[in-house]
Amino acid sequence: MPNISKTELIKLQKSLKTDAAIGEKFGVTRQAIHQFRVKFGIPSNLVKNDERNAKIVELYKKGATGTEIAKKLNLSTSQTYRMINLAEKKTPAKKKK
Repeated sequence: MPNISKTELIKLQKSLKTDAAIGEKFGVTRQAIHQFRVKFGIPSNLVKNDERNAKIVELYKKGATGTEIAKKLNLSTSQTYRMINLAEKKTPAKKKK
């Protein structure tokens, strides 16, 4: 098991983003890094996804294309459209009278 400090783990999480990528750097599993995060009380980067997804939908509704949003948020175009489509499915359709 690698000896990772809380500060180092926070820095790695900002640069490498995922537990899997951090684990690969140290030659351990994603689960091992997850256990370190839990031990140190560090939230997952996934917590920020809802915020990001809301921003994607907001930009799209304002007229930005999926490609423009993807470039701005450093995502793939397909991932951007997936979030837009998911948000549209969650929004109940208005009933016609």
